[in-house]
Amino acid sequence: MDRIRLTGGTALHGEIPISGAKNAALPLMIASLLTDEPLVLTNLPRLTDIATLARLLAQLGVEIDVLNGNDEWEPLTTRTEGRLSLGVEQAKRLAGFGPDAKYRPGGRTIRLTARTIESTHADYELVSKMRASFWVLGPLLGRCGEADVSLPGGCAIGTRPVDLHLQGLEKLGATIELDKGYVIARAKDGLRGAEVRFSMPSVGATHNVLMAAVLAKGETIIENAAREPEITNLAECLVAMGAKIDGLGSSTLRITGVDKLHGAQVAVICDRIEAGTYAMAVAMAGGDVTLTGADRSLFEAPLQALSAAGITIEDVDAGLRVARNGTPVTPVDIVTQPYPAFPTDLQAQFMALMTMADGNAQMTETIFENRFMHVQELARLGALVSLHGDRAIVSGVKALRGAPVMATDLRASVSLVIAGLAAEGETVISRVYHLDRGFERLEDKLSNCGADISRLAG
Repeated sequence: MDRIRLTGGTALHGEIPISGAKNAALPLMIASLLTDEPLVLTNLPRLTDIATLARLLAQLGVEIDVLNGNDEWEPLTTRTEGRLSLGVEQAKRLAGFGPDAKYRPGGRTIRLTARTIESTHADYELVSKMRASFWVLGPLLGRCGEADVSLPGGCAIGTRPVDLHLQGLEKLGATIELDKGYVIARAKDGLRGAEVRFSMPSVGATHNVLMAAVLAKGETIIENAAREPEITNLAECLVAMGAKIDGLGSSTLRITGVDKLHGAQVAVICDRIEAGTYAMAVAMAGGDVTLTGADRSLFEAPLQALSAAGITIEDVDAGLRVARNGTPVTPVDIVTQPYPAFPTDLQAQFMALMTMADGNAQMTETIFENRFMHVQELARLGALVSLHGDRAIVSGVKALRGAPVMATDLRASVSLVIAGLAAEGETVISRVYHLDRGFERLEDKLSNCGADISRLAG
């Protein structure tokens, strides 16, 4: 199992290109199930989550081609004994860890074509690895009128029930049963429009119901929909494919069902969580870095928190400039809430930064009940953090010290990298497969800016 080794104390200088957003790319890939025509996605990041979903889509009947360096479409999927599949080596290549594993700025362009849905069964083996795989439920119901999808897995950061997904699909006329860990959903006469009101703005449920509703008969209104930019990216993709959706970017989405969607070409938006993470890394280590391709409008709340902490944030032509050169870090309290507030996916990273603040800072986590697992590992580096239910009080220390630590989930793992950038001595982070799920070649991006960081194989 790979590990990350880093020695702290070096300021960061240079440029870090921000990749396409994983949380946008995954639902965009799933949207290919809604049409028998090609869906082309540009700016696709190289991540293991992308490869995991690609393997699942291939099993369902989606042909996947990647645009190679000669501007030619190269097939990744193969058909053996009548079944379509994406092999392990092809998946590694899509994730950027194949034979040509070398850091290459700029996302991939892929083409996904679901000429026919060959299976409506999403197996436990793949769905259990990544929660977003569960979002195939809505499109399969919408196009085929049936789906058998395993209950989801992913990072162990909370219960994250799928009740809102299922309640929304039942409103659209689906009958749903749970059997041996699978959701068995049927819509014999097709889905029909309805009013769906979520008790809380769930990103996953919004994705699932939105994709189901575009092929439902009549009008669907989704109230208290999640407003994340990744949902807007998906909605814009669906509109480009011929869907009729009003209210993009708002908490009320109005969808008029259509009989058929067509192909389209859509760009994956930049990853606001990756951009926020590297901004906090620069704040932690010190230095001056331009985040090329970063879009301030996608993550204003974290940038405001960083500015309040004394970090320089400046718009430049290429993206955003982030700098801290010798100034102390001011403690800042944050509360994680649905977009456009401070995102839960940046809480662990901001906590790492606050471990070196000049005073106490309070982190309040309102989204996931188990998202403080990184606290014990930060403590191994010398951080002082006390937990009080959904609140963590971080008391800044004069210095962190390197130590062996273990990643517990995707965002927790990168918080340890951020802390290690400023820690005295060597930090070794194990179980970094979590990092590879959501950060494209993190060690290359940081080392290109002067960080003493490398990957230890095996």
